[in-house]
Amino acid sequence: QVQLVESGGGLVQAGGSLRLSCAASGRTLSRYNVGWFRQAPGKERLFVAAIHLSGGSTTYAASVKGRATISRNNAENMVYLQVNSLKPEDTAVYYCASTTVWGRLSTISDVKEYLYWGQGTQVTVSS
Repeated sequence: QVQLVESGGGLVQAGGSLRLSCAASGRTLSRYNVGWFRQAPGKERLFVAAIHLSGGSTTYAASVKGRATISRNNAENMVYLQVNSLKPEDTAVYYCASTTVWGRLSTISDVKEYLYWGQGTQVTVSS
């Protein structure tokens, strides 16, 4: 089992940046691909980005492509999500999650493919 804890959220002005962190304990995170999702109030949980367990492949939702960078440090059991040029519509609770699957975007972006989830970190972007 993997325990995931997100951090780094907060209140930021539009145009600003945040770096979210996902710390893992239990099993080594290097066994898993990791995704970031976000959920706004009253909305479904949506895919943001994912990174292969090797760190050699990444994929992004269209909504953040060009503004976000997902990275990982397997030696430290950490995954990061840097988001720049933040917009009010980026406001949500951001979750990291682990999965053993990889492949098409339709697979990687499916919440049902993810085994373990963190508790989330709130990101609020003011206009």
